Amino acid sequence: MPGRFHFNPQAPDPIYRQLMAQVRRLIASGQLAEGDELPTVRAIAAAHAVNAMTVSKAYAMLEAEGVLQRNRGAAMTVAAAGQQSAEPQALIAPAIAQLVEQARQLRLTPEQVLEAVAAQFNTKNSSQGEAE
Repeated sequence: MPGRFHFNPQAPDPIYRQLMAQVRRLIASGQLAEGDELPTVRAIAAAHAVNAMTVSKAYAMLEAEGVLQRNRGAAMTVAAAGQQSAEPQALIAPAIAQLVEQARQLRLTPEQVLEAVAAQFNTKNSSQGEAE
């Protein structure tokens, strides 16, 4: 499951925030349910060549929010409260707002943006489907 996560070191968001957002999205989409185990800090750090403290920080913050639950001697799991996360569309609203603002600045039409999004979505889906 560490391969389920993807990090972009050049993104404006730090890695720990990228991980937090991805965990929230996996829960909101139903790919992670209450009680599901998450990969260990070491497994994610090793698989993605990131600092273990970065992963630990993300997990700790998600635990403080009630999204994850720490289990002594066992893996972190999705907490019952984690199921009450926002709707999937709400989780991507900030990215959509940023995309729309950039598209307006570039004077792109909604049709051009939708075409680009569809092409990117199809590219990402096909490459992820092969990896899993």
